[in-house]
Amino acid sequence: MDRIGEIPGVALDEVQRLMRDTCRRYVDEVVRPFVARNREREWLFEPAARLPPEILEQAEAAGLRHLGVPDRYGGVTVDPLTESLTFAVIAAEIARGDAGISDKLSQNWKVSVLLRELAPKHLQDEWFPRYLADPQFLMAHCLTEPRGASDRWLSYNAPEAAMQTRAERVDAGWRIDGRKQFISNGYDAQLYVVYASTDRSAGMLDGTSSFLVPRDTPGLQVTKCNETIGGRYMNNGEIVFDDCRVPEDHLLAHQDALGKAGVYFRPGKILQAAKNLGIGVAAFDDTARFVQERVQGGRVIIKHQAVAVRLATMATKLEAVASLLQRAAVAVDTRKPEASRLCDMVKVFASQEVLRVCEEALELHGGYGAMLEVGVEKYLRDASVYLHMDGTTDVSSFKIVKALFPETAGAYAGPE
Repeated sequence: MDRIGEIPGVALDEVQRLMRDTCRRYVDEVVRPFVARNREREWLFEPAARLPPEILEQAEAAGLRHLGVPDRYGGVTVDPLTESLTFAVIAAEIARGDAGISDKLSQNWKVSVLLRELAPKHLQDEWFPRYLADPQFLMAHCLTEPRGASDRWLSYNAPEAAMQTRAERVDAGWRIDGRKQFISNGYDAQLYVVYASTDRSAGMLDGTSSFLVPRDTPGLQVTKCNETIGGRYMNNGEIVFDDCRVPEDHLLAHQDALGKAGVYFRPGKILQAAKNLGIGVAAFDDTARFVQERVQGGRVIIKHQAVAVRLATMATKLEAVASLLQRAAVAVDTRKPEASRLCDMVKVFASQEVLRVCEEALELHGGYGAMLEVGVEKYLRDASVYLHMDGTTDVSSFKIVKALFPETAGAYAGPE
């Protein structure tokens, strides 16, 4: 029998089921025991000290870091016709153990796919072996900026929404100047994909380029680790580029970087919803166990009608999220025209419904729900972060309406 909130096993092929089983063992034997033993560790204010090396080393041993890397480098081959669904299954399972660790790994998967599709072969030859040789090697995608972060996610080609980070041609390459904010893995990544405006006269979609920038490039400075409310085992960072120079061959996409990043953005929405779902599944599992063990009023509390109704509602929400997630992932993998709309829908729906599931979990645990050592409050904190990751719920809703009613929906960007 499938777990509540789980994409049904009958929807997966044998390879996907085997990968999920491998991931489940990693979560149950490594991640969840670590989190349970170290409830206070994620609150260390020395970012490098939070996650011990063995957590990523065990992920490496299970092959979980290799997703998205071409098999010629030793990566895990994923069928391109089911890649988004595979990523969803694995991301949800890891987030059932810890959302931050799932964030940490999924960023690597997404950037690996982007490099696989856009980077010239000699750069793939250089970086994929280095990535696979070091279990602690992280990658980051530098899109969001301090000003107008939501502009990046609007599907409107307004020059006013152009990035403030700029790149200009110089001898034998490019000079990048600007600042990036709220970057997943940004604090401790070794390799960055950076987006910058290369034509201020063009709209955002026609004047943005992307570059591959190693961490040790002069002019790149990691300035801050953002202390987030949830997902704290992924170190979110801020980065400044000041006369940062990269060779010409480190240009990944010229002027149409946001369009070409569709190979990253759509699966990225799937991953966000999947990680969110994994948090909800963990919250439900812990709550279902608690209400069948805790006695109140002379009976186990699941026998109280108010508790039973809440538990049923939690399960129904998770099943609905899983169903929409499966449909959206299949649409992406089969390149259906409605794929972008469904990705935004599942991102919004998962972020809202899973947060409500975690609220119910907290309430059903009573006073224990607020206790750090019980761990239920962590689900609520982790889920709250997803309202604003990969676009806010409002901006994602604007995109949904634009896809449904392109002739009459508002522009939401540009001069009044």
